[in-house]
Parts: sequence; C-alpha cells; structure tokens
Amino acid sequence: MAGGRSRRTATLVAVAVVLGWLLVGALAGPYAGRLGDVATNDNAAFLPANAEATRAQDLSAGFVTRQTTPALVVYERTSGITPADRQRVAADAARFAQVPGVVSPLPPPIASQDGQAVQVIVPIDSTEGERISQVVSQLRNAADTDRDGLTVDVAGPAGLLADLIEVFTAIDGPLLLVTLVVVLVVLLIVYRSPMLWIFPLLAAGTSYVLAALLVYHLASSGLVQLNGQAQGILTVLVFGAGTDYALLLIARYREELHRHDRAWPALRTAWRGAAPAIIASGATVIASLLCLLLSSLNSNRALGPVAAVGIAATLLVMLTFLPALLLLGGRWVFWPRRPRYDHADPQAKHGVWGPIARFVARRARRVWLVTAVLLAVLTLGLTQLGITTLGQSQLFTNRTESVAGQEVIARHYPAGTGSPATIFTSQATARQVAQVAQGVPGVSAVRPVTAAGPGVPGPSGPNAPPKVVDGRVQLEATLADPPDSHAAERTIRNLREAVHRVPGAGAVVGGFTAVDVDTAGAAARDRNVIIPVVLLVIAVILALLLRAVVAPLLLIATVVLSFLATLGLCAVIFRFLLDFPGVDQAFPLFAFVFLVALGIDYNIFLMSRVREESVRRGTRAGVLAGLAVTGGVITSAGVVLAATFSALAVLPLVVLVELGVAVAVGVLLDTIVVRSLLVPALAYDLGPAIWWPSRLSRAVRHGDRTVMAVKHAR
Repeated sequence: MAGGRSRRTATLVAVAVVLGWLLVGALAGPYAGRLGDVATNDNAAFLPANAEATRAQDLSAGFVTRQTTPALVVYERTSGITPADRQRVAADAARFAQVPGVVSPLPPPIASQDGQAVQVIVPIDSTEGERISQVVSQLRNAADTDRDGLTVDVAGPAGLLADLIEVFTAIDGPLLLVTLVVVLVVLLIVYRSPMLWIFPLLAAGTSYVLAALLVYHLASSGLVQLNGQAQGILTVLVFGAGTDYALLLIARYREELHRHDRAWPALRTAWRGAAPAIIASGATVIASLLCLLLSSLNSNRALGPVAAVGIAATLLVMLTFLPALLLLGGRWVFWPRRPRYDHADPQAKHGVWGPIARFVARRARRVWLVTAVLLAVLTLGLTQLGITTLGQSQLFTNRTESVAGQEVIARHYPAGTGSPATIFTSQATARQVAQVAQGVPGVSAVRPVTAAGPGVPGPSGPNAPPKVVDGRVQLEATLADPPDSHAAERTIRNLREAVHRVPGAGAVVGGFTAVDVDTAGAAARDRNVIIPVVLLVIAVILALLLRAVVAPLLLIATVVLSFLATLGLCAVIFRFLLDFPGVDQAFPLFAFVFLVALGIDYNIFLMSRVREESVRRGTRAGVLAGLAVTGGVITSAGVVLAATFSALAVLPLVVLVELGVAVAVGVLLDTIVVRSLLVPALAYDLGPAIWWPSRLSRAVRHGDRTVMAVKHAR
C-alpha cells in the first residue's frame, strides 16, 4: 500500500516537473535566436586588457574628436586604370562621403605606382562592430563591385570586421540546425528505438534555451561579455555535454530495470548511481571553464562564464527534467528492446566490452605500455603546430571580399597602406623617433599626424607642423608587408625595440598589427598561467570524488598525454590534409580546456563506476566490471560529443573549424584508446594501490584474489 502511494506521488511529481520544464522551454525558446542581439564583436572585445597597443589606442583618442575605423575601398584593372575609372572612383568617393557614419571629407584617392589600382580610405565614425558592419554594407552597395573588368573590394580593418560579423550572424540558424540533426542521427543509431531519442534531445534542447535565456540577460546587463565565438561554442557544448549526461543516466536506468520490477525504484537507484559522476563531470568542466577568467584576453574571459552557464543549465535540466520523462515513459520507451526484470548480471550483457575487459586483464602491462608509446609517437606532430599562426585575413575558410581586397593592396601598394603602425612620442623627441623608425627594416614611410579636418588625421607636407596633444606627437609608420603577416609583426617588434631606446621619448607603438603582436604575447601568458590552474582544479575534484591521490594523478597524466597526442595529430591534419595556413593564437588554450575537461569526463564516468564495483568485488575485478558496464555508453557519449563539435565546421572560420576537429579527434582518441585500454590497464596493473591513501587501497577482496590466482595459473 505504501509502495503504491510512493509510486503515485513520484508520478505526480514527475508530471509537475515535466510541465514546469515545458513552460520554461516555451518562455525561454525565443531567446535562443536573440543571442546575436547582445553579442559584442568589435575590435575592443579581443584586445588584451593591459598591453602597449591598448595604451596607444587610449592615446589616439586625444588626436581625434572621434574614434574611427578605416575601410579601404580598392579598385583594380590589371591592364591599367583608365580616365573613366578615375571618374568612377571620384563619383564613388562622393557617394561614400554621404553614407551615414562616414567621416568626411575623405582623403584624396591614392593611385598605385604601377597605374593598375586606386585606393580610397573611408574613415567610419565608430569602433563598434555592428555599426561598422552596417556602414561597410552600404559602402559595398554603393561601390557596385566588378564593373567592366574593374574590380572593387571593400577591405581594411572595417571590411574584415564586417565579414567576421556576417559569419557570426549565421550561428543562430545553421549551426543550431546542424547540431540538432547530428545529435538526432547519432541517437537513432545508438538506441535503435523510434521513441527513446526524443527524451535526450528534448532535454538537451531545453538545456540550450535555458542557457540562452540566462546568457542573454547576463550579457544585456553587462555581467558577462558575449561574442560570436563564445556563442557558437555554447551551442555545441550544451548539446554535446547534455546528450552525454543523458546517455549515462539512461544506460544506468536500463541496467537497473533488469534488477527492479518497477520503474520508480529502478530510476531512483539509477539516479543515485549516475548523479555523482554527472555532477562531478559537470563541476570539472565548469571549474575548468571559469579558469579562463584568469586570462588577460577579453575574448577568452568572455568564453569562460558563458560556457560555464551553459553547463550549469545542462546539469540542472538533465538531473530533473530527463529523469521525470524517463519515469513517465517506463519500460515502453526502450521499445523494441525493452529491458526485462531478470536480475541479469550487467557485465554479461555488454557485447564486445566483456571480451575487451578480459583482454586487458590478460595483458594489462603490455596494453598500457603499447598504448602509451603510440600516444607518445603522435605527439611528434607537435613540431608542425607552431610553424605559423593565423593572420587576420586568414581567419576564413572561404575568400571574403576583405581578403580579396587585401590581396589587391599587397600587389600594388606597400602592403601596410591604410593600416599604419601608430607611434606616440614626446614632442621634443618626435623628429629623432621618426628618423629611428624610418631606419627599421620593413617600414616604408613615417609621417607626423596633422589636423586636416574635423576628427580626421590629415596628410602632412614636409613643413606641416604636427598636431601636439598633452606634449605628445602621433607618427604614422606605413609597413611594407601586409598588416596581418608575420613579417609585419616582426617589424612591429623591431620598431618597438628601436623607438623605446630613444631617451626621454616614452614612445608607445600601436595599430592593427600591434594588436596582433600583443594578443600573441597575452595568449602565451595565458597558456602558462591557466593550464597549471586547470590541472590543479581537476586534481582536487577527482581526489574528492575518488577519495584517493594516486588515481587522480594517474587520470590527469593520461588525459594530458591524450591532449598532446591530439594536438600532434591535428597539426598534421591541419597542415597536410586541410591545408590551413596556421593555427589561431588561442587555439592551444581552448583545445586544452575543452579536451582536458571533457576528456576527464569519461575517466570520471569509468573510475567512479570502477570504485563502486571495487568496494563490492575488489579493485581488479572492479576494473573489469566497470569497463564492461560503461564501455558501450561512454563510447556512444564520445561519438555524440565528437559529432556535435564537428558541427562547427559549417562556420567558415578556421579557428572554429580547428577547434571542432581537435575536440572531435581528441574525444574519439580519449574514448577509444585512453579510456578503453590505457586507463583500465594501468588501474588493473596497479591494483588496490590505485586508491591510496584510502582504506580501499589496503583492502584485498575475494575478486582480487580470484583474478590474481587465475592470472598466475596461466
């Protein structure tokens, strides 16, 4: 009687929970398509907080009445610019000056020395991304590109930023659709059920809209900063992690249905068994992501809390909404493969994983040695990783208009035209600093800035006095190489070194290329600071979960080895298969955070079950039972996560494609090799010592004695 009341109460609670979450989903759903409204994609969102380029940007505010971002409209006719072309350029420049947001009068058009190109510099009265994108769109419409063999491209910092924002605006639609389709297909393959896939997909979708609601309000209130990169990663992370948690809970529920005749006690036992591992997994990912708050780069700091909010929302939904759905569904949701109440040993019902476990037991030491050596061999590919880094115009997988325009500029002008380095120095040393700067290899020309109009740095003749602000003068140094090239970055470093040596100058060098240089320095600093902190945080969480010291250290060592092997393999893939020009400066850090945090998830799922089984059976028998029971579900979870991150490939940004490939390759490597062979073999070989210093390390149970007796008998 009491059991009947308990079942009715549980059913009523489940109905209330499901209705409550459906209401939340209905209210939060519209926010999934509105994240772009609160995303910030301007240049300031990616600048280092404390860097020389930032100081230069602050100083530049005194030399103009308003901050501007230049668009470079470049015309090219390889047979030579005609008089009609020049008339068209003049007419276009007049139209550009009338576009709202353009600062006029415009500087005169600049013809190339070879007579094949003309360039118009169009200052845009903003540094805010969305505003710049709108103005660039109007400039491109006004230019009416590619007429009668005369090509016209809008490039420069403004054109590049507009192309980036156009990519980010596609995140809400195509990326979400592709992610949903990928998850649906994988779930249908995993469950082979016409009904069961609905529950995890519904719960994952609810997690996403809840995360979107929270992130939207946090971003709109200024508590977190959202950019297109974080927005895209949020989508695949929530669906990937949410589906993983669902697979783990559903697998445990199916297992318990063999031991219980009713759904409620089976679900209660499954929740108690799976929830600690799921919570520990989520806590590990959240803690690792929040370590990005230690970054000196605003773009990295933006990703940390946004992705952490997504994981927190996913945990909440998967531990409440999904169990309620499963309880109401009962056994019938598994149709046509409904689990029977038969007290079957779960270790005997997991297909190939039982034989794999026995193989590990027979050759444990050989297995972990061979797999460790193979992973070490893959790390040799790291020699290809740092050969080149991506320039700003190399961020796209396709050839955008800004990239085409920059190529034209590089063919016909000193490639740094339109994106000069800016030097701020004291008035007394301005002439000396200019002479020193002019002598730096890679610097084509140096000139002081004069006031030529309202808010516009003007051209200077040989006798024009420079503009002086608070005792400082601004110099512009035109670089010989494209502003996003490695040669230009090398020139900036040499330029800084040269002008810093001028006594009393207090010289500060900034500009487009200087931002790239400082971003690279900040990225290196972030890797050195954040990676050790993430490892320490994960070690503490694992020690608390497993109540041991040896096991956490072992798991971290295997995941780090897997991470290095993944980077080595990906470096080869990027260079020789995908033909990417390099890797983004933030790629190694992002790859580390996601691969280590997500990779440790599968070891948490495995080792938490191994510990549970070790208490009953003994450590070595527990390793075999844990591997056999969790093998299928963890492998399925790895496939789901790899597939969802692969969805990033639909965005034409090299950095996101690289991150998607790295997480997919790393998760599969970790799931198939590290968690299936390396970790179980190491744990089996060490035996109870893996739980040191807990009491379990000193307990040799019947399972350990039986396993060792069989081993010695062979």
